[in-house]
Amino acid sequence: MAAMNPQTELRVRTLSIHVVTWNVASAAPPPDLSDLLQLNNLNLNLDVYVIGLQEMNCGIMSLLSDTAFEDPWSSFFMDVLSPLSFVKVSSVRMQGLLLLIFAKYQHLPFIQILSTKSTPTGLFGYWGNKGGVNIFLKFYGYYVSIVNCHLPPHVANNDQRLEHFDRILEMQNFEAQDIPNILDHDLILWFGDMNFRIEDFGLHFVRESIKNQCYSDLWEKDQLSIAKRHDPLLREFQEGPLLFPPTYKFDKNSNNYDTSEKKRKPAWTDRILWRLKRQPQAAIHTPTLSAPHFTLFLRSYVSHMLYSVSDHKPVTSTFDLELKPLVSAPLITLLPESRCTTECDMLISYSLTADFLSSPWDWIGLYKVYIDISDIRETEDQFLLFYYSNNLHSVVGISTPFKIQPRSFLAEGPLDEAQPQI
Repeated sequence: MAAMNPQTELRVRTLSIHVVTWNVASAAPPPDLSDLLQLNNLNLNLDVYVIGLQEMNCGIMSLLSDTAFEDPWSSFFMDVLSPLSFVKVSSVRMQGLLLLIFAKYQHLPFIQILSTKSTPTGLFGYWGNKGGVNIFLKFYGYYVSIVNCHLPPHVANNDQRLEHFDRILEMQNFEAQDIPNILDHDLILWFGDMNFRIEDFGLHFVRESIKNQCYSDLWEKDQLSIAKRHDPLLREFQEGPLLFPPTYKFDKNSNNYDTSEKKRKPAWTDRILWRLKRQPQAAIHTPTLSAPHFTLFLRSYVSHMLYSVSDHKPVTSTFDLELKPLVSAPLITLLPESRCTTECDMLISYSLTADFLSSPWDWIGLYKVYIDISDIRETEDQFLLFYYSNNLHSVVGISTPFKIQPRSFLAEGPLDEAQPQI
């Protein structure tokens, strides 16, 4: 992509990213996910959604259906986010693990999908009921890795959990594709059902601590917190404060912790971590006078007790990513020629940067911009042109929104012929 010029080099952008992790325990989507996606939060203007699910229904019939059609969760998120100008950028699935990325359409020319990968760790490394799914991308010129994982359960299997974490990390090697090692990426977002438990304390003490919102004693015995104190690499991954109750294990369709015969001890199994390469620390969101080159600020880290279709509660984090873009313009600039009508073929002109390598398999698509039905004002912004690069497997150019006029909007000539003709 084009390099920055001196006039725009100092301009800093702030982009908001909302991360979701949820072990859905084979459940179907509930009817309303507004709270999970923060759709009613007027203080948020989100740019990117990163959604990771675990334990999606992966029975034989379900997998066959999802192969032929979009799975119900992906369809649900697309139906909700498309009217808000979000586009599904990429997805990867391994049995019950699903990772989705949505972005506002104006960011698409600056997002390049480099690779997707699945790393099974179940059944001696061959079964995908446990493991991680990954999407690697360049975002405004920066390398970003996104990992959704599901690690082994049970309090006694902590060493195995840490081994699986390390194995997933070690498998992210893309030397043949000229992609840096994951530890050399500018940002890693790592989340999922990590299954870390609370050691030593009994069930009664843990439940009483939760009831009284006295979490500090529980933090000290949280297995992930303990592991970070002893593992230098794991310590590089940061996490927000656990100010919400443990998210596992609940009776389904309730907010009651496990009342079955097993009475599993509550735990913070569902976690969201991040690691920055360029900045050693990321802080809770506070005002700053001079924005760093590439910094992540945590705005919120919460669970959502509203949802009870699973024995886990979903967890979300909202981040502000402050960066100086390393690219200044899209590789392709698209422009429809003349006035577009439903009666005539469309003529499109486009320009490309000197370093763009086109392919005969590139294509240009016409897409309708969804309009919020609550906005009753007339709008001319109804369609977009997208240029897709086969070499880069990404959208590298979009037009500004425009309207396609019906025939009746055009002046008619003496031969009852719509003008202008394209």
